[in-house]
Amino acid sequence: MNQDWRDLTFLHWRVPPERVASSMPPGVRPDTLDGQTYVGLIPFRMVDASPFDLPGTPYFGDFLETNVRLYSVDEQGRRGVVFVSLDADRLAVVMGARAAFGTPYRWARMRHHRRPDRRGPVHRYDARLRWPGVRGARSTIEVRDLGPKQDGPTEEDVFVSARWGLHSAVLGRTTYIPNQHGDWPVHDAEVVHLDDELLASVGFGELAQRPPDQVAFSPGVHTTFGLPGSRRELAG
Repeated sequence: MNQDWRDLTFLHWRVPPERVASSMPPGVRPDTLDGQTYVGLIPFRMVDASPFDLPGTPYFGDFLETNVRLYSVDEQGRRGVVFVSLDADRLAVVMGARAAFGTPYRWARMRHHRRPDRRGPVHRYDARLRWPGVRGARSTIEVRDLGPKQDGPTEEDVFVSARWGLHSAVLGRTTYIPNQHGDWPVHDAEVVHLDDELLASVGFGELAQRPPDQVAFSPGVHTTFGLPGSRRELAG
């Protein structure tokens, strides 16, 4: 599966690893940086998604997404992400991903808008959850892109962006789906406005009551997902 992720915002909150341990698939534990792990709220535009090396799928390959994700490491030392929720505005994508991969996609009404500003463009992401979950849960995120980081990405930026796969539990079996992409071009960013209920809809409502610990913006990367492998296959 080929995908382009565009106009992506990173919002992360530090939490103790035990706060998210129950959300990890079997055989996977929270990955940590300086004894803490992170809960991410990540809105972006999906562009030209397609299976194999085919051209981007018209209509279905372009959509908006906001995910809540955690950071994981398995028994083989593979670092990845665990998606708690993935909200998208294409119902067919939601239904297909839920049926084929068991990923927790949800259907939402979504909008992305970019407006110019003398200090840097402001990206606004709006979402309203439709199905399943807490119907009507809303999110409004406004972030100002301040341009490339002069000193390069921070250790936190690398921790949350240099991820080469995802861990998922399907029918009680943990799989690891590898993902290839270049280094994320990370920009400085600042929160202009944040009013979010998506975190609360998956059990992390207390985080939205305080500012995020890590904020960044990226124009995006091209990604390629490989075939999933089970824990047993990975160990062998």
